[in-house]
Amino acid sequence: MAGRFSPRPTRTTVRGGHVVVPPGVPRQAAGPGRVRTWVPDGPLDLGLVCGPLRRGPGDPTFRTTPDGSVWRASLTPAGPGTLRVTTSGGEVRGQAWGPGADWLLERLPEMCGAADDPAEFVPRHKLLALTQHRRPGLRLTRTGLVLESLIPSILEQKVTTGEAYRAWRLLVRRYGEPAPGPCPDRMSVMPPPRTWALIPSWEWHRAGVDDKRASTILRAVRVAARLEEAVGMPPAEAQARLERVPGIGPWTSAETVQRSHGAPDAVTVGDLHLPGIVGWALAGDRDADDSVMLSLLEPYAGQRHRAARLILLSGRVPERRAPRMPYGDIGRL
Repeated sequence: MAGRFSPRPTRTTVRGGHVVVPPGVPRQAAGPGRVRTWVPDGPLDLGLVCGPLRRGPGDPTFRTTPDGSVWRASLTPAGPGTLRVTTSGGEVRGQAWGPGADWLLERLPEMCGAADDPAEFVPRHKLLALTQHRRPGLRLTRTGLVLESLIPSILEQKVTTGEAYRAWRLLVRRYGEPAPGPCPDRMSVMPPPRTWALIPSWEWHRAGVDDKRASTILRAVRVAARLEEAVGMPPAEAQARLERVPGIGPWTSAETVQRSHGAPDAVTVGDLHLPGIVGWALAGDRDADDSVMLSLLEPYAGQRHRAARLILLSGRVPERRAPRMPYGDIGRL
């Protein structure tokens, strides 16, 4: 459904009724910004929809505030931009600042799941039917940006989420720029491709990034324009393009297009824990591997990522036999 632009932007409330300007942000960038409102055609849970875009509790590019707002700082094709999203009375309201403001507002509905159709999913298992009923506001986000999902996914290859989140946080804060507008403190826009390419080797090491992952990111940013073009391709073709970069495999490409494309069928293969979680939820098989997981998800062809997401939201996971890292901590390429 098409959104509508408000002709009269209003003042933003962040904390205590006052606009808060973080250190380093020019005062002139903290105006009221541009505003767009949009009415979704069904239930919308903003936290569920935007949650996958958050890379840990200290992600400089993503923040939620006590008033229920979701804040994102993005490097768009038009330049850096900050987006604040709120919901009230069935209406979504976006407010944006910076050169990328209009670009972000134009894509506000898709970021909130407008391009996704939950009705296409037909649950064939009681657990999935129950979870879908309990989570009617789940929609799959589509950011329209490839690199901002690809780079943190590469950082998450074969390490704990804590290590990956720390690396993302340190590198973005050190080499990114302050997010425009009156956003919460210490929000930053991720660096552009050229800046990533110029990060010295010792800074990668200081952030805990090994040579293999750093080299993969460097190869990716050298062809950043070609990778961003993939957003206009079907998800499977976009994954194929991403995987032409050495070091990027099915795990990383799926994690990327799930966010950049809102791909409902991009199931994550090669994960340490997901096959066992899916196997346990659908068949009581905690030792399931990728082949078993894909077989169990076959009835949901076209919607396998949504099925896996619903399983994760159900909370039905096998008890751990020994201390282990949480889901998503370790992935292959």
